[in-house]
Amino acid sequence: MKPPTNPRVLFLAGLGRSGTTLLERTLAEVDGVTALGEVMHLWERGLVRNELCACGEPFLACPFWTAVGERAFGGWASVDPERMAHLKGRVDRASRVPLIARGGDSGFARDVREYVAAYLAVYRAATDLTGDVLVDSSKQSSLAWCLTLAEELDLRVVHCVRDSRGVAHSWAKKVARPEAVDGRDAEMTRYSPALISAMWTLHNATSELLGRRVPAVRLRYEDFVEAPVASTRAVLDLAGVATPASHVAADRVRLGPSHSCAGNPMRFTTGEIPLVRDDQWRSAQATGARRLVTALTAPLLAHYDYVGAGS
Repeated sequence: MKPPTNPRVLFLAGLGRSGTTLLERTLAEVDGVTALGEVMHLWERGLVRNELCACGEPFLACPFWTAVGERAFGGWASVDPERMAHLKGRVDRASRVPLIARGGDSGFARDVREYVAAYLAVYRAATDLTGDVLVDSSKQSSLAWCLTLAEELDLRVVHCVRDSRGVAHSWAKKVARPEAVDGRDAEMTRYSPALISAMWTLHNATSELLGRRVPAVRLRYEDFVEAPVASTRAVLDLAGVATPASHVAADRVRLGPSHSCAGNPMRFTTGEIPLVRDDQWRSAQATGARRLVTALTAPLLAHYDYVGAGS
């Protein structure tokens, strides 16, 4: 019998609206890399809602994900989405990172191991099918911390950061979800400036610490857009992928279709994509909101060299 494959997973950590989908899609065009999308949402959006894969097919009809499910679990029907939702609610929270990091053999630790086992099965199946380095753009730092406990996993982390003012402005917008199958989930969630400031601080702080456990690099969205060739190469070096990224130019990137299971609607976009820094928040964000976010996130803004940038 063939021994189990130890997957190599490049996990994009941080907070949503930090350019992770663009980075994921850019990496996916490199030979030897397969992007899975936000795997943390597979259980609800894929198995329960049967939302669209980035290839355009409903998740349960997508040939790639059907093959993954068969190899990982003997078919997706063998997976209990309610159990996964329970485990996610119990262990996969940024506030629980200290408990996750502690490990041990408590009931909580056993739940973490059960939760991780499902992800490991998905990663192993995708690796067996493709032979590639996998990209998981889930971003949830607590999930990454859970995955650090899996000895069978070769985990590497890209900590994706964006100016908190830009993140807050993006989360305040109405954004349609083309993958939604009914009106209840037709738009992405929106957050207030105060709440997104707290989330930005917590997720980035807990993501920052991942470098103590696994190989990691930090990548600012602004730096990626301004120097995409060098940034892509740095991330590929972390992943151990030597293949050239000829689809990346100084001001644009060429993107093809993928099988991203969940994520930002940008995952459906293909073709030549101009790389233009999105600083709309500088002119469009309300002054009060900008000042509030700046004040609430000031320590990490300074840490990431954003202080004075339009504050």
